[in-house]
Amino acid sequence: MSERTIETVGVVGLGTMGAGIAEVFARNGFTVVGVERDEEGLERGKAHLAHSTGRAVKRGKLSEEEQEALLGRISFATDATALKDVDMVVEAVVESLELKKSILATLDEIVAPETILATNTSSLSVTEISTASKHPGRVVGVHFFNPAPVQKFVEIVRTVVTEPDVLEDAREVVGKLGKSPVVCGDRAGFIANALLFGYLNHAVSMFEGHYATREDIDTAMRLGCGYPMGPLALLDLIGLDTSYEILDTMYRQGRDRLHAPAPILKQMVTAGMLGRKSGRGFYTYEAADSPVVVPDALTPSADATHELRRDIAKVGVVGTGTMASGIVEVFAKGGYDVTYVGRSPDKVAKVGERITKSLDKAIGRGKLDESEKPEILGRLTGTTALDDLADVDIVVEAIAEDLAIKTTLFENLDDICKPGAILATTTSSLPVIELARVTKRPADVVGMHFFNPAPVMKLVEVVSTVTTAEEVSETVRALCAKVGKSPVSCGDRAGFIVNALLFPYLNDAVKMLEAHYATADDIDTAMKLGCALPMGPFELLDVVGNDVSLAIERELYLEFREPGFAPAPLLEHLVTAGYLGRKTGKGFRDYS
Repeated sequence: MSERTIETVGVVGLGTMGAGIAEVFARNGFTVVGVERDEEGLERGKAHLAHSTGRAVKRGKLSEEEQEALLGRISFATDATALKDVDMVVEAVVESLELKKSILATLDEIVAPETILATNTSSLSVTEISTASKHPGRVVGVHFFNPAPVQKFVEIVRTVVTEPDVLEDAREVVGKLGKSPVVCGDRAGFIANALLFGYLNHAVSMFEGHYATREDIDTAMRLGCGYPMGPLALLDLIGLDTSYEILDTMYRQGRDRLHAPAPILKQMVTAGMLGRKSGRGFYTYEAADSPVVVPDALTPSADATHELRRDIAKVGVVGTGTMASGIVEVFAKGGYDVTYVGRSPDKVAKVGERITKSLDKAIGRGKLDESEKPEILGRLTGTTALDDLADVDIVVEAIAEDLAIKTTLFENLDDICKPGAILATTTSSLPVIELARVTKRPADVVGMHFFNPAPVMKLVEVVSTVTTAEEVSETVRALCAKVGKSPVSCGDRAGFIVNALLFPYLNDAVKMLEAHYATADDIDTAMKLGCALPMGPFELLDVVGNDVSLAIERELYLEFREPGFAPAPLLEHLVTAGYLGRKTGKGFRDYS
């Protein structure tokens, strides 16, 4: 049991992060000594604190008296000797190994031997930083997330020589701040950044390769995964220079090609395009440090709406599962007559039952007027005969993810459907071109990837092959918009936008668990609290189904031949054992 009492805390570096850390400690009753290298730095730090606490007062999160008391607990100095009596020091200077080491060496000569020395580094080796101290056992990583007063998650990073009582005391102090601390080992990126920046880097490569526009990439991840921000907007917020440094450090430590910074990042940083802080990054902002995006050369025209280049009056849907039923509902609600085809009368009847139940739920929630229900149901025609699709203007296939079955279906649809009818597939991972090539109308074949549940999820990925006619892609985009969906455009390659960005990240999380670096609970906590994601990776894997996830990861690996995309052995083993997630009651967690 440690006898150390922590009441006074020093913070070295009062930039946005350092000032935020000082505020958090002062807000929770600690006496804080803030140190900057000069008066100008101190004034900037004081301004950060005044602005942040002032905003909390305006929002009713802090009274004026509490603000005054909070600021009264912070003293300021430009001389590190002011820290001689503190119980713990947190350094929060820029990500420079040499600078951090020199600060630790200086502190080593000033503070008491039992004082904890903490570094807020987000990517550098805590072990390397600790070598600057004559007592490396008292050095620990305490990685706050930005903005520190708001973000609940803190990574406590132990080195191989961090003393157990130092680790425990650091965790206890962070808990007193109302944060959720997670202990992890000293490796590049720790938990959150190691998983986050591989995903961000992949998004940059996707943009750099002109696979999709910045708006479509960001929209896809916000609407398809429920992320609070798209990856490119997030990079602008973090700072492209900071992001480059983190990726570069992670690559040098781990030699994982997925962390090698995308070349365009280096070019943008060299050009001074650092994101919000410089007023320009992937997007252009009203001014430096402004969150307000303004139009630039890449911004789509405000009056450019999608146009139905072909007449669409009747819609056909093949399939009777949850996804097919949802798509039928979407089109019927959008005012279209829909003919849906199933293999048996029972399966066809189930679609009507599902849609009726869904409409009743929407009425109960006030999302739909009772009078609309008979109209919507009146637009539905169920059948077991594919021939009944002869007069539809577009057919959406939503059957099992089996290329052989889909191929046979498209051959049949090609014979049945009238000339000019569009043939769309909802595949999430199979090549659309394989379906196009078995038809005599490859220009009319397109991917239309809805997300589950289709009536709720706004995103549709419109996937064009090398043979898809532009008027077909444009008609499908317009059709999506007409039924209340947000279409994004991309080419025909494994994973499209969302799955290509999402599943390598999930795979990385499994590898992290497999390496015993952190527990599934800690990894989920890190990504939910540290990155504000709606679900942790293991929660999500168990919801999606480990078998489905494995199939998608195999497709991505086969397509890109990227060693880092190879499915984690642990995922393969869970699927082999039948631990598929919530649907079987066992996955990464047990479900009763």
